[in-house]
Amino acid sequence: MRMTGPPDDEHADPLSGIDLGDPDRYASGAQHGAWHRLRRDAPLWRQETGDGFPFWSVTRYRDVAAVLMDDKSFSSAHGTILAVAGGDSAGGRTINLMDQPRHADVRLPTMRLMSTHASRQRTGQVRANVRRLVAATFDAGGVVDIARLMLNLPMTAVGETIGLPVEVWDEVPRWAMAGVAPDDPHYADGPAAETLKKAHHRLIAIFSDLIRQKQATPGDDVVSVLLKLDFGGRPMDHREVLLNCYSFAMGAVTTTAHVASHLVLALAERPDVWRDLRENPDLVAGLVEEGLRWASPTNHLLRRVVKPVDVAGTRLEPGELVAAWVASANRDDAVFARPYEFDPRRSPNPHLAFGVGAHRCIGGPPAQVVLGVLIEEMIARLESFEVAGPVTHLRSNFINGITSLPMELRPVPARRPAAIA
Repeated sequence: MRMTGPPDDEHADPLSGIDLGDPDRYASGAQHGAWHRLRRDAPLWRQETGDGFPFWSVTRYRDVAAVLMDDKSFSSAHGTILAVAGGDSAGGRTINLMDQPRHADVRLPTMRLMSTHASRQRTGQVRANVRRLVAATFDAGGVVDIARLMLNLPMTAVGETIGLPVEVWDEVPRWAMAGVAPDDPHYADGPAAETLKKAHHRLIAIFSDLIRQKQATPGDDVVSVLLKLDFGGRPMDHREVLLNCYSFAMGAVTTTAHVASHLVLALAERPDVWRDLRENPDLVAGLVEEGLRWASPTNHLLRRVVKPVDVAGTRLEPGELVAAWVASANRDDAVFARPYEFDPRRSPNPHLAFGVGAHRCIGGPPAQVVLGVLIEEMIARLESFEVAGPVTHLRSNFINGITSLPMELRPVPARRPAAIA
């Protein structure tokens, strides 16, 4: 999705023309104007998905945060994205599709592997992984598709933590993205249903092999923890372990990579910010947080009402669906001054890119570490860079992704390869 500000009132779309579910609007344009209009004029908005499921949308920061925080009134077990508004077949069996107390059974034992402390302790290993991914490309310079390169970035942060062998680090991201955007031209392998089937089949095969390996030789990784955790007084069965492996990988791969691409694009479009960053590398931490707010890689999170609750002044009843538009909340001018300005010095920056509450993204700390390491490697290796061709955006109302981002990279002089005499 393109990063734009809202149109002026004279050119604003009428409420009747707003459709938050249409994936084409994210591939070819932006929804920031629609979200701005809804925050102002219709903070609780009702429409239907393309296949006829009615849902409500909340777009203001305070309403989005309230819905995500209230896990007693809103359930995640039905499904968390509009693509499965009719109900997710894995509901109640994976960490992202569980309510309490089962959610805590999975979250608490695995969280120690991805805590802020654990992630910072792994910075040295993450840096070595990131260098293997980007060093040769950055030092050589020339035109590079940054989106393709960044697709593998999440594995440098969490591949070992999940327990995935390096041999599949290149394959998992490709199939994970096909699983969340099966009708995007960049990832489609035949019709959407066929692409989805192939993605599920391949990822399940990878994780089935991994589970067998960890059963024989456990390690200090997510898969090994899942195999031995207490799940409501019993071990997880094989399918539950498999589904949760799938969930952890999908959560990491389909978000962090796109934050990185949007962040690089934002810097390319603002060379003054890049120069400021190179002169003041202490801005890296703030830049990462602003990049997370700016990209908001998860556009929405879906919840199902389980008991009567007031939302934005309206009473909702059990069974109704509510989409909390995180990407809209992160542009709410009631919380963020100049929300359509990219500002690495923004403080405070209480973005909701990782969600909030019991289901706050468990992979947030590793993502912060790897994005910071990436920017530090860019500062060390690149003098400048600029967009070198058309930027292609993901066809998805869920993930705010970039599928192609050609960049002309100019290495710092000391790192340019010597000319051949």
